[in-house]
Amino acid sequence: MDFLIEFQWKLFIAAEVLSIISLLLFGYFRYFLGQQRISFLFILGFIGFLILEVLLGLYIYERTGEFSTILLVITIFVIYACTFGIADFIRLDRWMRRKIGQFRGVELLSEKDYDIIERNKNPKYIAKKYRISAFIHLIIFVIVQAIFWHLGTSSTNEMIEYITDFSWIETESAANSPYANETMYAIGMIWGIVFIVDFLYSISYTIFPSKKA
Repeated sequence: MDFLIEFQWKLFIAAEVLSIISLLLFGYFRYFLGQQRISFLFILGFIGFLILEVLLGLYIYERTGEFSTILLVITIFVIYACTFGIADFIRLDRWMRRKIGQFRGVELLSEKDYDIIERNKNPKYIAKKYRISAFIHLIIFVIVQAIFWHLGTSSTNEMIEYITDFSWIETESAANSPYANETMYAIGMIWGIVFIVDFLYSISYTIFPSKKA
């Protein structure tokens, strides 16, 4: 099974390409042909390729024992697909049905869809939605960072020392950090910056709500 390690990037890229093709076929059968059941099969195909990527990542980690760049990429893709990707896909699906329906001169949106569109214009709902996404991001961030720190430290006391003293950040080196290697260190630092910006941006909708009704 070493060919999985040798061709890991090619296999991952192939899975991503097939995933995109599955989504395109989903859209074609759903929006243009109106074949709901057949389009659902392509969504199952997309999920299947996502699972294959997870299995590939687990196999690579089991064989190498290292959190390499490809594992970072797979982790980012999977986490996005399982969290924010779902909401983005639902919004895209609604937008596509609206635009293609207008193009074809048919109604592809339901009354519920129009209610959701109007609800998304409500400042209070928008603030609530961003609060929820911010705390979901917080939970995922804490869990993944805890796993990284667990792999890079020898005890809970050591982890606590790093939590109470962040001077290790200034060293810009994994050797003096709670991360096991440079890859995890890079992930932790970049994701930390992204998390802070995203969290502040999301909470701003609550602190400074839009006045538009």
